[in-house]
Amino acid sequence: MTHDVKAGRARKLLVDLLPPATVAVVVLFWMFGPKAWVDSPWSLVISGVVTSAFLQALEFLFERHAGWRMNWREFATDLFYVILSYTAISWVTNALAEEPLAAAKESLGITTDWAMHMPFLLQVALVIFLIEFGQYWMHRLMHNSHPFWLTHAPHHHITQLNAMKGYVGNPIELFLISLSVVGLFDLSQTAVFCALNVLGVISGYAHANVRSDPPLFYSFFFTTIRHHSLHHSVDYESTRCNYANSLIVIDRALGTYREGESAIVGQDQRKRLSIWEQFLFPFQSTIDRISAKRNQRGSTAH
Repeated sequence: MTHDVKAGRARKLLVDLLPPATVAVVVLFWMFGPKAWVDSPWSLVISGVVTSAFLQALEFLFERHAGWRMNWREFATDLFYVILSYTAISWVTNALAEEPLAAAKESLGITTDWAMHMPFLLQVALVIFLIEFGQYWMHRLMHNSHPFWLTHAPHHHITQLNAMKGYVGNPIELFLISLSVVGLFDLSQTAVFCALNVLGVISGYAHANVRSDPPLFYSFFFTTIRHHSLHHSVDYESTRCNYANSLIVIDRALGTYREGESAIVGQDQRKRLSIWEQFLFPFQSTIDRISAKRNQRGSTAH
């Protein structure tokens, strides 16, 4: 074996290990970072932004598909949705879901002190599972119920996968997919932040245009770009698999896992939707019917 071949394999291994290495760094940060940092609500926003920027840089260094190469239009759209998620969607979720859930927990006298006393990593694992299990079923519902599919379809109109594409979608879907029961459990805020950051890393890699194929110890449990690109296939039936955003092991356990990969993504003849079209998509058929009736009445009147 030549030196160049050995060097090439070593570089490939390093790239393949990027996802688990990034997850490890994130966990270590939240476990041992300065208390003033990890306790600040802004720490989660900053860590999420840094993570997205890091993955975006990896796309330039280790591109997986030239057809998914980032351009300014895609970047501007993705950035809009990242800001939307951190602001409006976060506020609505907190006001309509998190605060009412916390109030119900208090009024019903629900306590889970045992969760607070679990080791840090177990708390993180619990949060990850609770969020992912709920998102799995919500995501599966969206692919198997037409009204819910209308909210989710815009996410499947993206024609390339990039690090921030997980944030892109109709606002109704973004709200629904953010719902969880984590608020019912008494857990360390740092553990919750760590879990959210880890999920952001895994989901980011699962959408990123990075030629990283993590080893089995990672890809058996966590969603990768191979799993998720297949979920974004062109034909609708092929999208009905690999629903887990980050924990692909849930698909394996519940029979919805499928092996494969797709370099071509996007629904309905790969029609890319503008932000306005994504917002209107669930209501577009109703708008079209109303417009058609008005036009018909106008024609009859003349």
